[in-house]
Amino acid sequence: MKLLRFGPKGLEKPGIVAADGSLRDLSGHVDDIAGEALLPEQLARLSQLDVETLPKVQEGARIGPCVGRVGKFICIGLNYADHAAEAGAELPAEPVVFSKWTSAICGPNDDIEIPRDSSSTDWEVELGVVIGKPGRYIDEADAMDHVAGYCVVNDISEREFQLERSGTWDKGKGCDTFGPLGPWLVTADEIGDPGNLAMWLEVDGHRYQNGSTSTMVFGVAHLMAYLSRFMSLQPGDVISTGTPPGVGMGQTPKVYLRPGQTMRLGIEGLGEQSQRTIQA
Repeated sequence: MKLLRFGPKGLEKPGIVAADGSLRDLSGHVDDIAGEALLPEQLARLSQLDVETLPKVQEGARIGPCVGRVGKFICIGLNYADHAAEAGAELPAEPVVFSKWTSAICGPNDDIEIPRDSSSTDWEVELGVVIGKPGRYIDEADAMDHVAGYCVVNDISEREFQLERSGTWDKGKGCDTFGPLGPWLVTADEIGDPGNLAMWLEVDGHRYQNGSTSTMVFGVAHLMAYLSRFMSLQPGDVISTGTPPGVGMGQTPKVYLRPGQTMRLGIEGLGEQSQRTIQA
C-alpha cells in the first residue's frame, strides 16, 4: 500500500493511493496515518479494503507529511561509504545518531525556509524507515518485522549551524521545514530490498545526488537493532538512514541553497518530492 496524508497543514486526513493512481480518502476507516494505525494488524486490516470504492480526494489537494504525530525523528550520519569519503570523514565504527526536532517535519512539496543568518543550507536525500511494531532490544534477525514502511526524506541541513557553532549537530538539522516526509508511506511488503534502491536529488534541474542505498555502511535491520538498545522504538517513529554523495558541502567549490530555488528528489518505489526555497 501507498499511504498518505492530505489537506491543510495541521488538518491532514489519511489517504491511500488506488491502483489507477488516484488518491482516496481513508477517513472512514482510520483517524490518521499515525501511532497505532501503523501496527501490523491495523495495516493488514487496511490492506483488505476495496480501495476503488473509497471517496476520491479532490484534485490538487496538498499532500502532507506521510506520518502524523511522529514521536521520534532519529537520524543517522555518515552512513554511506561514498558520502563519508566526500566529507573527508572516517567510516564510523558504530552508527552516528542525532535527532531532528519533530517541528521540522513538513509535507513533501511544502516550501523550505532558509533560516535567518544562514550561509550554508544543504540538501540530503535519504531513505526513511517508519516503525510499525514497537520494540526494545530487538534482535537484528527480527528487526524487519518492526518496519511499517518506507518514505523519502530530505534531511535539510545548515552546515555552519551544524559543524561550526559548537555542540551537537542538532541545531543545524532541526530548523522548521528541515524534514519533508513523503509523499507516500510505502508499506514494507511493496519494497523487496530496502538496501538496493536508487535515489537522486536535483537543484534547479542539475543532478547533484545519484546514488543507491546499497552503499549504506549500516543496513536497516542493523540500525533498528542498534537504536533499540538505547531507546524503545514506537509506532510512527521515523529513522532517516543517511545520504549518498553529492551534497552541496561536497562540491568544489561548495554549493548551498538560496531563496528561489527548486529541489526535486526521489527514491525508487517511494515517489518524489519537489520543494521551493524561501527566506525565513
